[in-house]
Amino acid sequence: MNSPAPRAVIADDERLMREQLRARLAEAWPELEIVAEAKNGLEAVAMVREHRPDVVFLDIRMPGATGVEAARQIAQLPPPEGSDEGEDVLLPEIVFITAYDQYAVEAFEQGVADYVLKPAERERLALTVARIRQRLDARRDGSIDAPPGPHLQALLHQLSARLNPGQAAQYLQWIQATVGPSIQMIPVDEVLFFISDEKYTRVQTAQVEALIRKPIKELVDELDPRLFWQIHRSTLVAVKAIAGVTRDFRGRQIVSVKGHGEKLEVSRSYTGLFKGM
Repeated sequence: MNSPAPRAVIADDERLMREQLRARLAEAWPELEIVAEAKNGLEAVAMVREHRPDVVFLDIRMPGATGVEAARQIAQLPPPEGSDEGEDVLLPEIVFITAYDQYAVEAFEQGVADYVLKPAERERLALTVARIRQRLDARRDGSIDAPPGPHLQALLHQLSARLNPGQAAQYLQWIQATVGPSIQMIPVDEVLFFISDEKYTRVQTAQVEALIRKPIKELVDELDPRLFWQIHRSTLVAVKAIAGVTRDFRGRQIVSVKGHGEKLEVSRSYTGLFKGM
């Protein structure tokens, strides 16, 4: 059975750049279907939510929301309507469109996302297409999953810092949370994990269980991605608190937490964090 044609969304505030990229992609990747074009970051997020493409090409600098901000929102999109409860959405492959800039090239060496130079150069675009096609093929045969969320978040933090050099990253150091009838200040370095439901996020330390009104998608941007990994769209875990990872009878990865009996499920989008399990 033939695989369905890969689908993509292009986002760039310059019409001529969108047209050029579309034309160059038609040469380099004829079977790729461009399902939508966006003029800014907010439109890009809406179109990714609607079309659920395999790839999204994001201009780094756009009005309304930059490509970096759009990528953050795309990484936190909920599953499509009608999905099974608890099912997580697979992230699309992300390709940033950027003018030649050494900071960007260095940032992408991690391999979590790729880049296209503006204006789109045939040789560099061909390399990007080859990498993305290889990743999509590997995702289809199950040898890799979507880009690991924490590594993508680390890249987005790095890009954001480079785009705004005067604004050093300020990560949360304390959590103001409700514990019973009182409000407590909880040091972030004592938190084992965060789990969200529709209204509240549970903050768990070795001694305290507390509640805050802040969703995971906001905490992801406010916590140091080197110290906290997102393993599910509703769960963040402190890296130092991970005791081990096992598989349950359904083949799902389950994280054990040091000093706590909780077992945390790893959703499909984040299984790449624990390769070899």
